[in-house]
Amino acid sequence: MYELEVKDMSNNVVGKISLNESVFGVKSNLSVLHEAVVNYLANQRQGTHATKTRGLVSGGGKKPWRQKHTGRARAGSIRSPLWRGGGIVFGPQPRDYSYDLPKRVKRLAFLSAFNEKIKSNEVVVVDNLMVDKPKTKEMIKILNNLGIMNKSVLVVLSEKDDNVILSARNIPNVDVTRVADLNTYNILRYNFLLITKDAIKKIEEIKGS
Repeated sequence: MYELEVKDMSNNVVGKISLNESVFGVKSNLSVLHEAVVNYLANQRQGTHATKTRGLVSGGGKKPWRQKHTGRARAGSIRSPLWRGGGIVFGPQPRDYSYDLPKRVKRLAFLSAFNEKIKSNEVVVVDNLMVDKPKTKEMIKILNNLGIMNKSVLVVLSEKDDNVILSARNIPNVDVTRVADLNTYNILRYNFLLITKDAIKKIEEIKGS
């Protein structure tokens, strides 16, 4: 389990990479995975939803009619929640949905997600991923060679590479990220991880500390 094939961009096996068992040897925890995904999605919410209470609706300063002797129900304002166009009772108000998870929980969720991908043979490791100049055709050729062209693919690099990013951005369901920006949600969201050997080493450095 702790050894993966390393391929070149033509899909030829050029070696193997051993994974650090102290990092990738953690036992997958599905409940922690769920917790991390819920946390990520909650942190993405803007929380800008809003409704107007009776105090925020304009108008209604004048009593619609006198209190007694009209034969109608008592009314103090046309902005009452009982009236059409009035305020909303207990409607949503702007709020912050974000919250933090302990670092240990985040680490376990990340490694659990990565291990699940490895078990499902959904991690493709390449020795290098280089594109001389931004060209979509080149990235499509690489993905075709590796047999993952028509899948959703997350390309994981150790450092930002503008040529790779620009070459992949017009391909549907393909995205590029750095190890520093990789998270549990993105690992689980895509069918395949296309990751460089250097990126694997960097994950071991970050998650092993």
